[in-house]
Amino acid sequence: MWSRIIMAVAWPAFLAACLLELAVFALVDPHDLSWGGGPLGWSRQAVYTVAFFAFWFTGLASSATATWLLRSATPEPQSQPE
Repeated sequence: MWSRIIMAVAWPAFLAACLLELAVFALVDPHDLSWGGGPLGWSRQAVYTVAFFAFWFTGLASSATATWLLRSATPEPQSQPE
């Protein structure tokens, strides 16, 4: 049961992170990024990797929250008296 819930959260988040990575870095060059007024100083691959995991974590948090809200909104089945 838990493995199905984990995959129902992780897989859409992974796909969303892939699409967001493609969209963002089609428009942004990692070498043009700056931090604190100076260049970031990371390789392109490092920026891609960190950004992908940040996007994936954001998608995981969003999907997990939606799943949690759906589960908590579903009323528990009432037991029938015998």
